[in-house]
Amino acid sequence: MRTEFDTELEERLVRYCKIDSQSDADSPTSPSTAIQLDMQHLLQKELEEIGAEDITLTDYGALLATIPAKDSDAPHTLGLSAHVDTAPQFHASGVKPRVIRSYNGGDISFPDNAALTLSPEACPYLATKQGHDIVTASGTTLLGADDKSGVAIVMTVARHIIASGLPRPRLRLAFLPDEEIGRGVHPELPKDLGADFAYTFDGGAVGNIDYESFSADQAKVRVTGVSIHPGTAHGTMVNALHLAAKIIDTLPKAHTTPDTSQDRDGFIMVTDLVGNAAEATLTFILRDFELDGLAAKGTLLRQVCETIAATEPRAQVACEITPQYRNMRYWLEKDMTPVELATQAAKAVGLEPVSTPIRGGTDGSRLTELGVPCPNIFTGQQELHGPLEYISVQDMATATQMCLKLTELAAKG
Repeated sequence: MRTEFDTELEERLVRYCKIDSQSDADSPTSPSTAIQLDMQHLLQKELEEIGAEDITLTDYGALLATIPAKDSDAPHTLGLSAHVDTAPQFHASGVKPRVIRSYNGGDISFPDNAALTLSPEACPYLATKQGHDIVTASGTTLLGADDKSGVAIVMTVARHIIASGLPRPRLRLAFLPDEEIGRGVHPELPKDLGADFAYTFDGGAVGNIDYESFSADQAKVRVTGVSIHPGTAHGTMVNALHLAAKIIDTLPKAHTTPDTSQDRDGFIMVTDLVGNAAEATLTFILRDFELDGLAAKGTLLRQVCETIAATEPRAQVACEITPQYRNMRYWLEKDMTPVELATQAAKAVGLEPVSTPIRGGTDGSRLTELGVPCPNIFTGQQELHGPLEYISVQDMATATQMCLKLTELAAKG
């Protein structure tokens, strides 16, 4: 079951996951946090050591590099990408990765959280990984396999290709910040990357090739109340937090929140509420596979805000909606060449490719929209953005083998 890549992938993943590199949606900078550069500087050094060329850390925090073509008539440049930031929704400082070798198929406990259990009954995918080497955190943090597994895969592929001299087209590597907050693809990235098409390695189950994602908007709702000392507040105070709570409570719940929706259902999710009695700001994410559905969710949120504002004319309620990314299918369905190439590569290494709509987005969504067709490829990462996050080293090895086959096929033009 073990492959020549297992040890390297495991060592890279453990090394990378120990580095805190969370992004921050409230930060105006690019990258949003300086700690993401700790990952970039490490990768920059490692790229130099393996012999990559044109290594550049951009002023917006993306790390780019080139592997020149070898023995190839392929006219195209192929991009391979992963993101270095981890999700801001859960603790990610002091990550302690651990490897459970030859998983026995039972429940997995966590040394730093006795109340936490990862079970194959609750996580059916885990039940298929008996005998695999499973990597988790210690129970108090996320692991960060999203997407440091993708980083480890791309780096392992790059080292192996350079060391072995395998035929390949010109390859461009991209390690990006801020994917988790929807800002991973800077407007200058498509030009700086210089790829005709690309792949992000940021997916889940083995065999998944994603070319359809959510379309996404973000909404900021700012509620301004009337502030006064509570001892003299009768008839005067308007508590912004109370109005914010009413907005959340008024939104419909059935089939319109992440926990009540599935398959092709979209949703509206409140992700943050900060403030006080005087002023409060709610942050929402709006998701749908179709643009008319996304627009309808924006209209619904605005209507709810207007309704709550009408109940208290002394308050002010402002709703601002901004685009984040769009369903990559809108562009990829016009030219399925990158998807077909990935499908051939998967079958060549013995996989049955699976393409289902992903209930999320990747940097590939935005790259595709900006003119670089970019499907998303599996890494094996599971139970993301929380303490149960885990990944199989052997799943990562399978993704590595598929990526190598992908570059081989691309080299043939």
